[in-house]
Amino acid sequence: MPATRVKPPYAVHPSPRHGKGVFATRTIRKGARIIEYRGARLAVEVADKRPSADPDDPFHTMQFELNDGSVIDASIRGNAARWINHGCDPNCEPIEHHDGRVFIHARRTIRAGEELCYDYRLSYEGRITRRVERAFACRCGARRCRGTMLWPVPRRDR
Repeated sequence: MPATRVKPPYAVHPSPRHGKGVFATRTIRKGARIIEYRGARLAVEVADKRPSADPDDPFHTMQFELNDGSVIDASIRGNAARWINHGCDPNCEPIEHHDGRVFIHARRTIRAGEELCYDYRLSYEGRITRRVERAFACRCGARRCRGTMLWPVPRRDR
């Protein structure tokens, strides 16, 4: 008898935050492993030279930087995890395992209909200009939104 495929607890839909988003289709319990972040594993030097996944939005990335300095590029053989948006008050967290695989876990119980999000804590090499600040502006809508997806938060000298 063939194995039955279990329907995932999420679906990809348009998001009020940014483009597409991943939404819970049923309750996901705190601590649950939701999805693996998949894609091509590349050296950061190779990933940095790749063209943007969206030429109209060159700062939009589907790259997940790993502790060893390599990158998972979800624009190549990626899955639904690439559509999980940033949030300053996240309900999920990425956990990197010793083998370099990354899984998205629930930080708290997530109700059906909620958008999944985690804190991107993006790094940026180079000068933080107003254009860069706008490109990495946060749209999460959290009560304590820090206003950017960058980490650490850029400080402006005024």
